[in-house]
Amino acid sequence: MKIHEYQAKDILRQYGVVTPFGTACFSVDDAIKAAQEMGGNVWVVKAQIYAGGRGKGGGVKVAKSLNEVRQFAGEILNMKLVTHQTGPEGQIVRRLFIEQGVSIAKEYYVGMVVDRSSQRVCLMASSEGGMEIEQVATDTPEKIHKVFIDPVSGLTDQQATKVATKIGIPEQGHNEARVLLQGLYQAFDQTDASLAEINPLALTTDNHVIALDAKMNFDDNALFRHPEIVALRDLDEEDPIEIEASEHDLSYIPLDGNIGCLVNGAGLAMATMDIIKLYGGNPANFLDVGGGATAEKVTEAFKLMLRNPSLQAILVNIFGGIMKCDVIAEGVVMAAREVQLTVPLIVRLEGTNVKLGKQILAESGLTIISADNMADAAQKAVTAAARS
Repeated sequence: MKIHEYQAKDILRQYGVVTPFGTACFSVDDAIKAAQEMGGNVWVVKAQIYAGGRGKGGGVKVAKSLNEVRQFAGEILNMKLVTHQTGPEGQIVRRLFIEQGVSIAKEYYVGMVVDRSSQRVCLMASSEGGMEIEQVATDTPEKIHKVFIDPVSGLTDQQATKVATKIGIPEQGHNEARVLLQGLYQAFDQTDASLAEINPLALTTDNHVIALDAKMNFDDNALFRHPEIVALRDLDEEDPIEIEASEHDLSYIPLDGNIGCLVNGAGLAMATMDIIKLYGGNPANFLDVGGGATAEKVTEAFKLMLRNPSLQAILVNIFGGIMKCDVIAEGVVMAAREVQLTVPLIVRLEGTNVKLGKQILAESGLTIISADNMADAAQKAVTAAARS
């Protein structure tokens, strides 16, 4: 789950991370009022969308008068902001963040993710703030410094100070940098975040360390522990089909292919898409029905896939461990009848009650192409899609 910049900063401030003062706004009048109330003579008008690269796309403007605040707010609000992360379709800006301007001497990058190999949180820091960390990693990897944090001791004073030194924060800023880095780690850990990023982290001209931007993503599997974070979800920023899928406890991501995939388990779903590509096809979606799929969930999954006008075949690939093959077979038959399926349907079943599952499919009276293994299923799906 993602949240907006202003929401991430609200969370980080609870853990001692210093940010400029700012206000979320939903209209031009709100923006003017916010700028007036916070005072000063420089404000930053920021688009709030779930994507990076907002500045390059024209979604971040520095205003040096209230007239400019009005002008920029009017230009950015409701614009279709296109960045490298939104894709060419862009994202409509429905929220603004008006923030006090800051006099910047130097910009840095800090971020935290879970490192699977070490099974620890990894703090990454760089002197190259304001740039995409992926670009820094490619062009100048020696400028990225990493610390793998012991979950028992947390980020120590010594580690935080060492990171600040390595990225070039002057000694007079080390105390504030240490507090900020440790606060970032505490926020990451206690909110079950999957990403916490400050880019840029700024050293001001009077030697204060401050978070100019903030990004936080959260582990969906831990959200049941954080209703206050779930309440921050902005459905306008999410794909309506993905929202509907989540309501039925389905993991669905649309793709640009023509072969629909219905699979139980994320790993098997990825392998299914890979093998479709191997045999010359293109998957139309990632769809994981999970380990507890019911006939009703399978029906909803079919409905989601069929909304894709490019769909030319559906491949159902199920390994019956917790999920029994006969239950899936009943769901497939029920779904195919309810939606009046008109595209070829290829089904590969393996595991618990597989014989009964195949019997249910065979006796359904529906035109179902049975497959013996993944390779056979993928080849038949690619061939059926080409003929459809």
